[in-house]
Amino acid sequence: MTPGARLAAAIEILESVDTANTAADSIIRAYFRPRRYAGSKDRRAVGERVFDVIRHRTRLDWWIAGAAGDMQPSARLRVLASVLILDGETLANVNSLFDGSAHSPSTLAPAERQLAENLEGKSLLHEAMPTGVINEVPEWLDETLQNLWGDRYGQEMASLNAPAPVDIRVNSGRVSREQARKSLSIENIKTELTELSPVGLRLIERARMEDTKAFRKGLIEVQDEGSQLIALLCEAKPGMTVVDYCAGAGGKTLALADAMGLQGAEAANSTLVACDISTQRLSGMDERLKRCGVENVQKLVLNDKESLAALEGTADRVLVDVPCSGTGAWRRHPEARWRLTPDRLDEHVREQQKVLVAASRLVKPRGHLIYATCSFLPVENEKQVKTFIGQNPSFIALPIANIWRRVTPAPCPPAETGIHLTPASTDTDGFFCAVMQRTA
Repeated sequence: MTPGARLAAAIEILESVDTANTAADSIIRAYFRPRRYAGSKDRRAVGERVFDVIRHRTRLDWWIAGAAGDMQPSARLRVLASVLILDGETLANVNSLFDGSAHSPSTLAPAERQLAENLEGKSLLHEAMPTGVINEVPEWLDETLQNLWGDRYGQEMASLNAPAPVDIRVNSGRVSREQARKSLSIENIKTELTELSPVGLRLIERARMEDTKAFRKGLIEVQDEGSQLIALLCEAKPGMTVVDYCAGAGGKTLALADAMGLQGAEAANSTLVACDISTQRLSGMDERLKRCGVENVQKLVLNDKESLAALEGTADRVLVDVPCSGTGAWRRHPEARWRLTPDRLDEHVREQQKVLVAASRLVKPRGHLIYATCSFLPVENEKQVKTFIGQNPSFIALPIANIWRRVTPAPCPPAETGIHLTPASTDTDGFFCAVMQRTA
């Protein structure tokens, strides 16, 4: 692909990102699937351009708004601005890229040429930018996050706006961390031990895990270190009945299966149930379970009222990783911040309350209800836990720092109602986790 063709591809992908409700990385993969002429360098360059524009969107829009007259920001104008501001290209080079030749963007219209002249030589930051613009935050969330983080606001948002590392969870029932690390090193994949999770590795350089022997044999799973910690805080053990109430693609289900010894002799005395509203998502984990040697996970669609009723009051552990705003995963899905609205957040909050109450019915006396989100917003976290306990006096919040110390030797982050993990404070995705116990 020519440099101009790469820009045209980035514009087309960004237009899809603006109109679809699909993750940007999925849109990129779908775009290149039928375009086999594009080499790995082309795909990488286009992907980097797309994510650069998404991660710098507010600041690029600020410059466009001040220099474009009546033109509204669009995928094309953002790519144009990124070439001038992020790449530092000259106007002459921009005209050669937007030349209207085959597979390249069309030539600049007079208003676009004027915009390009105004943006030439500009740097990304400007002293007149509001705090929210600098931190790439939707305007309606700016005050909330300033109140949440105070002096750490800029640091937290800078970390959330950086690319995420690739973490691996080692299936410790089958192999040790050092053995998995050695297996990967044989294939020239360098890793380091995760600092918080005792079963994690972090890639030093990005690589395709699906092609490795360790992955194909089910010795490892790609999973963020924070997500690994949520599963560990469940303290699932062999012989327990454990329910993953919002199992989704099954990442935490697999982690729970490993902790329960479902790949060995303990499997017969243990029960692990994966629940979800989607039959398709539950079926999608079959291949992952099989690859890891886990065959006895029960799958339950949440509209099966009879089966749910049979589980009431039987579970030692119920993990409720509720649908949420996903703010904690912005470094992996930066486009999600522009799709989140106040109305959508309100919908998440209402749904979380319903899901938490429904899941709590499955917990037996002295069993644990583990509430988790990939969000840092208090309305989805502490407020939900306090509301639930206030309305359900048979549950109490457990000191989660004590649980943390039992599952990992790493220092525990500050914890009150629950534990907060963020890219800036723990070098993980953003998560919240609280553990409640049924007293009667």
